[in-house]
Amino acid sequence: MMKPVMNLDEAEFDDVEENGLYTSSRATISDHIGARKLGYNLTVLPPGKVQCPFHCHHGEEEMFFILEGEGELRFGDKRFPIHRHDVIACPPGGPDVAHQISNTGTTTMRYLSLSTLVEVEACEYPDSGKVLIASGKRGNRTLRKMFRAEETVDYYDREKR
Repeated sequence: MMKPVMNLDEAEFDDVEENGLYTSSRATISDHIGARKLGYNLTVLPPGKVQCPFHCHHGEEEMFFILEGEGELRFGDKRFPIHRHDVIACPPGGPDVAHQISNTGTTTMRYLSLSTLVEVEACEYPDSGKVLIASGKRGNRTLRKMFRAEETVDYYDREKR
């Protein structure tokens, strides 16, 4: 039987992103303690960095709990200062609930991320006009496509008539 407990000091960073502004380290927790319907991880965000592009989920709901550090939450068309012990809700929806966490402080930010896990997900990226479609269980996606939203085609495009 899998142990249903993990101390954050035991977390191993299995998702390290070093892409200029988008630099962070994430440690998956949920898979190691037997979670099935929720995904959670520990994120470490250096000063001046952003974890991911501004985006919204149409299927998954996310929650963030700031453990240490300070920064800014961009949420829809607003910005909110965030710091230790803040809890952030990011419900599913369109660009009005798009979100992004930035470390605007001088020390490392650490936070827990929690999300529902859905088998069909659509994400929008309002700043860059991209759309992500994914289906299948996390870790075993059978479809994952990212494209530019302006490339929308007619329903019957390329179909025999």
